[in-house]
Parts: sequence; structure tokens; C-alpha cells
Amino acid sequence: MRVHLLGAGDVRDVASRLGVRPTKRLGQNFVVEQGTVRQIAALAGPDPGDVVLEVGPGLGSLTLALLEAMANMDARLVAVEIDPALAAGLPRTIADRAPALAGRVDVLAADALAVAELPWSPTVLAANLPYNVAVPVVLHLLAVFPSLARGVVMVQAEVADRMCARPGSRVYGVPSAKLAWFATIRQAGTVPRSVFWPVPNVDSKLVALNRHDPPPTTASREEVFAVIDAAFGQRRKTLRAALAAWAGSPADAERMLRAAGVDPSARGEQLAIEQFAAVAEARAHAGTIQ
Repeated sequence: MRVHLLGAGDVRDVASRLGVRPTKRLGQNFVVEQGTVRQIAALAGPDPGDVVLEVGPGLGSLTLALLEAMANMDARLVAVEIDPALAAGLPRTIADRAPALAGRVDVLAADALAVAELPWSPTVLAANLPYNVAVPVVLHLLAVFPSLARGVVMVQAEVADRMCARPGSRVYGVPSAKLAWFATIRQAGTVPRSVFWPVPNVDSKLVALNRHDPPPTTASREEVFAVIDAAFGQRRKTLRAALAAWAGSPADAERMLRAAGVDPSARGEQLAIEQFAAVAEARAHAGTIQ
């Protein structure tokens, strides 16, 4: 089954047909280079039986590459697009360029941050995400769809660095700690700004994720994430000070930290997700801590 990918001229032609002008408000920078979308599709690596969730398909460049990658297998694609004009135009682009595969695609005009239900349970995530919503979108989808096992997203280079940072890194923070609850995150390549139309002012990177079990703890995800938010809310302070309001007082924070085996003089950027979970669990048992 042949798929005709979009080239630079095709992207502009489709945009013109739909009356679409890329907007900064929605972070719209469309990929015009076929090698890039094929690289993303290869990293996503759809297998037979997979349901690929594509967020922000735009004019369809990555959509077509994903369909090309799954053409000879039993797999489906669900595309979620926030721009109603783009969502309305995508089925025609698919029908024109991958007619034999059009029946395998569902297009939803929706905000990915608000999606809580899909026609199929997604197993693979693939997306080109605006920098300002990249982390919230990925966290939301991982939380709402436990079936998501792996994925690849293209984001601004600095956002990718924060997503993939490890404890002790200068850019380790809330995004990296919370993502570590759900998945192993790694950088999977760089993308020059020249592959986009319009050309952005920043370079991009690819981030690959593989879901794993959360750390063993009796604390809920919400409780652990509250510790992370508090720890990085006052980044330069020690955990004893940063967690004082969360715990009730600096002395309470110190008792909980020691019960969790964490040095109260440490800072949030030094803790792995397992340690944040231990602190959250210690609070739940605070009544027994002496």
C-alpha cells in the first residue's frame, strides 16, 4: 500500500487549500522534510495490533509517515487536533495520499489536555508538540491512558533537556521527576529548525519514552506529585525549608524526611522519584513517627 508523503510544496498547498495560516498561539510549525517524519515514525515503531495516538497532526506530514510505517500490518491511528480547520482537512489529505489506509484512521477535533476517552485504547504516542504544552500533554496522556506503553515526541530542545534530566542535573525539575513516575525517558535525536514551516527560532529534539511501573509505595501519584511541586517551588532552599508548608512546619518536614531516609539539608534536584515517593509515604505515617 503506497503512501505519498508531503513535501515542502505540498504542505504549503494543503495549508492554502484549507485557508490555514500557522499561528504562534497554537505553536504551529509544520514539518516539511520527509526524512524527519520517517525518523519519528521509525522511532515510534508501530507493531501489529498497535493503536498509535498522534497529537497535533496539523497538515498530516507525520500522519502519513506513521501510516506508511504501519501499512503492512494490522494497526490503527487516532489523530487528535485542536485546530478545527486542520482536523476537518486531515481526512481528505489521508484519502488523497493513502487511500487504502484511510479506514484505519480516526480524527478527533479536541484539545489533547482535555481528552479522557478515545475510540480505541492507544498503545503508542507520536507527536510534534508546542513547547508550552509538551510536558502537560504527555503527563496527562500517560495518566489517562495506562495502555500507552511507549512513544516519541518532538519538542523544543530545552524542553527535551528538562524532560530527560536525571537527579543532580542543573535542569532536573518538576517535568523530569513527574515523567519518571510513568516512564523511562531518553533523548532520541536532534531536529534542525530548517525542517519546519514557518522556521521557528529554536531547534528541536526527539524524546522517546517507555512506560514502566511506578515506584513501589503506598502513597498515591497525587501525593507524590504534591511533594515534587513543593520541593521545586523553592528550588534554592533545602528540603527542610521547601517542604515546611507541605509538612506543617520545618520540624515536621525534617522528621518526615529522616523517616524516608532523605537528608533534610538536600535539595529537590538531588532526589529520584523513589525518594519523593518515600517522603510522601512518610507523611501518611507521620502520626507514628517519633
